[in-house]
Amino acid sequence: MVIEWRTTGDIQSDGQTPKRAAEYVRMSTDHQQYSTDNQATAIRAYAEKRGFEIVRTYADEGKSGLQIGGRDSLQQLLADIDGGNVDFEAILVYDVSRWGRFQDPDEAAYYELRCKRAGITVHYIAEQFENDGTIGSSIIKTVKRAMAGEYSRELSVKVFAGQCRLISLGYRQGGAPGFGFRRMLVDERGQHKGVLERGEHKSIATDRVVLVHGPEEEIATVREIYRLFVEDSSSERQIAEWLNGQGILSDLGREWTRGAVHQILINDKYAGHNVWGRTSFKLKNRHVRNDPSDWIRHDQAFPAIVSQELFDQARRIIEERSKRLTDDELLAMLSKILKKNGYLSGLIIDEFEDGPSSSAYQSRFGSLLRAYSLVGFIPDHDYRYIEINRALRRMHPSIVRDVIEGVRAIGGSAIQNLVDDTLTINDEITASIVIARCKLTRSGFRRWKIRLDESLRPDLTICVRMDEDNMTAHDFYVLPRMTLVEGVLRLADHNGLSLDAFRFDTLDGLFALAKRVPFRQAA
Repeated sequence: MVIEWRTTGDIQSDGQTPKRAAEYVRMSTDHQQYSTDNQATAIRAYAEKRGFEIVRTYADEGKSGLQIGGRDSLQQLLADIDGGNVDFEAILVYDVSRWGRFQDPDEAAYYELRCKRAGITVHYIAEQFENDGTIGSSIIKTVKRAMAGEYSRELSVKVFAGQCRLISLGYRQGGAPGFGFRRMLVDERGQHKGVLERGEHKSIATDRVVLVHGPEEEIATVREIYRLFVEDSSSERQIAEWLNGQGILSDLGREWTRGAVHQILINDKYAGHNVWGRTSFKLKNRHVRNDPSDWIRHDQAFPAIVSQELFDQARRIIEERSKRLTDDELLAMLSKILKKNGYLSGLIIDEFEDGPSSSAYQSRFGSLLRAYSLVGFIPDHDYRYIEINRALRRMHPSIVRDVIEGVRAIGGSAIQNLVDDTLTINDEITASIVIARCKLTRSGFRRWKIRLDESLRPDLTICVRMDEDNMTAHDFYVLPRMTLVEGVLRLADHNGLSLDAFRFDTLDGLFALAKRVPFRQAA
């Protein structure tokens, strides 16, 4: 929202003409207490004190600051500046976090730099520093930008952990209940409070949502779908046509499609299992299709509509369809789907008549992305990092073996804990091994993000930093526990003596630490 207006009076009491300014306000979804009205009030007080006349307002209400997408007013502000369509010389913002909680501090700096190049200064009116370009203000501003992004990262981790815990307890986390189910609101004691209709949400923090059976006619329809598929060998398309012929609408009030029937046949909730995390959209970055091993599930979380045996029979039929086809036949069919639709997605594949499901391609080729690449299709987004992460997970056991063999070669001992993959070295020191994927920033700088399992608390954490191609190890950090105060460690090429003192080009540095020497020699 962009508003043009002027404060009363064009001339200050001291006779000087006020400096013209625009204000940018944003109310985020995670900090509702910073309302746009409160920001505007503080900005006007600052403007009056500093001799600014506010001539235009750019407001993004209810918008997250994680990215510029969706923030129409900030985009309009930058477009006006780039196009020279401005009648002001300054932009007043409440604080650094209102400008944005960008995960890359350089992105926030880039948008401010576009303003500066046009001769327009940015004022953060609630901050304790002047944004005047001095070394001190630049350092503080950079730290503030990093803190703003880190707040969102920490909040994301906490929210995700809370969601995982609720799933493990059998509670529903978001999404429509699906045909045959309803969302039931329960209190902290598990007592039912009533069914939530479409579009309704819980309003009390301690309330939770569970799935319960819907109307009897929907339950009977779901069971008939499974019977037709398993016992009568009807295809998903035939079942959809039968449902539409009976005048039965889906849970969305629409006619049935092959894909809609297919989803009922493969969704674990119809066997009573609570499964969450098939995809993720953390920090509004990218939608990611997670590996099944990373899904969060609670079996028998709510009453099943079909038996586990019947559900497994349907699943086996679907899997057998793809097993009868060779890899070349599967890819030929995928090419046909691409040619017909001009695009590929899991939903498009599932809707294709008499073809295997998207999960079959994922199982056969390791991922949908690999199958896409084999038929020459490149998605709009770059999802190569998913493949890289999977490759690094496969690499982890070999690095663990290398460490064990290296320690033993110099006369020490190393025992692997098969539960959490930690190592006990020389019966004294515990060590954990993590692999960090290399990521290039927009400016071409290398960055590594290392996620640490805070529940392990090993004495040493061996961080393997991969090279730019993520094919071989670039170097190693052997970090003692005292250096790891947070669950996420972010590294650049140079990280200061406090961290780089623990950097090694090879694992020989670790082996030297583990080498046993006679007591007399050590003395």
